[in-house]
Amino acid sequence: MGLSRPQKPPSGIPTRWVSLFCIVSFFLGVLVVNRFWDPVEVEEEASSAQKHRRNEVHPMVICDKDVSVRTGNILSRVSQTRDVINTLDKTISSLERQLAAARAAKADTEEGSPVVTKSGTKDLNESRRVFFVMGIITALRNRKRRNSIRETWMPQGEELKRLEKEKGIIIRFVIGHSSTPGGALDRAINVEEGQHKDFLHLVCSHFQSGPDLEIQNLRRIECFVWQNHIEGYHELSKKTQVYFSAVVAKWDADFYLKVDDDVHVNLGVVSSTLARHRHEPHVYIGCMKSGPVVAQKGIKYREPEYWKFGEGNKYFRHATGQIYAISKDLATYIFVNRHILHRYANEDVSLGSWFIGLDVEHIDDRSLCCGTTPADCEWKAKSGNHCGASFDWSCSGICKSSVRMKEVHQRCGEGDQAIWDTSF
Repeated sequence: MGLSRPQKPPSGIPTRWVSLFCIVSFFLGVLVVNRFWDPVEVEEEASSAQKHRRNEVHPMVICDKDVSVRTGNILSRVSQTRDVINTLDKTISSLERQLAAARAAKADTEEGSPVVTKSGTKDLNESRRVFFVMGIITALRNRKRRNSIRETWMPQGEELKRLEKEKGIIIRFVIGHSSTPGGALDRAINVEEGQHKDFLHLVCSHFQSGPDLEIQNLRRIECFVWQNHIEGYHELSKKTQVYFSAVVAKWDADFYLKVDDDVHVNLGVVSSTLARHRHEPHVYIGCMKSGPVVAQKGIKYREPEYWKFGEGNKYFRHATGQIYAISKDLATYIFVNRHILHRYANEDVSLGSWFIGLDVEHIDDRSLCCGTTPADCEWKAKSGNHCGASFDWSCSGICKSSVRMKEVHQRCGEGDQAIWDTSF
């Protein structure tokens, strides 16, 4: 009989317990994950990481924003600066208009009495009302022309002072300075001024000193207005503009005239002509004309801006440049708006253009443009109808005026006593 082997108990964990343990572990893991893991935060972190990577790849995005902000700030500052400049321009223009109005009102209230400063000296800038100011436009080298006028129709010395005092008529040669200030031409003008005392200098240095502080301040204002005009043929439009701005700031007059230095003038006739229009506003007196616009290069009186005058190729109506007169309000208009008035190549065209669009009375007076031939001014003089001004159209003035002025004066002149006998 054989003996049976004893059976060993089973070793390890039963299968059912392993399965139960796995199920419990799974549910425990799910519970832990749901409690400590937020999918939204994970998504935000991922998004943030992605943006960070994009910023590392494209770092100029933020820079572009910074540049845009800086550019906007600069443009804003530029705009503010322009606004300030425009405001200052308007303020200056307003003060200039007020100054002109105050000057006129002061002259009216003082009934023509000259201003006396604190030091007891008369202000060189005379504020008493005068009849008219005549500026004879001349050039640095034209001394012979000036002398021919001094020897004929323009009073000299004490007679010139008497004309100002008794008749309220001021006559000056209008001059600037050379392109080399202080040179031989300027020194010659200073010597000539010392002899005759009949210049109006459009040079700032002539107005920087005075007997007291008030006059010194006035001279500084005049320097701002007048500037330093440099002589030159192509600068006549500017010179005319500066001249009218200067005289309306310096003298309170009914009329302001511009005359060329090769024109003969009968002061008595001119005075009577102006007196007829003394109480009319916005007056522009001269020989009105309208000629063709010269466009060809190399020709005298060429107008570089000829295209502005349209297909008709003719100038608008304006006074010829040898002599013309404007009333005080028009001269004040030039003074106030001098910074924005356009200047053409020819000064008479420029002046006429400044009055387009204004309510200006154009007075066409043919006595201001007589010829010098016996058939013109001489016959009129013999009949008692003297001309106000005479010149040769072919020369735009008296031909060889420094030589022929005496001849024209003898033939066309009204007589030296005429201005003193004229009542106006």
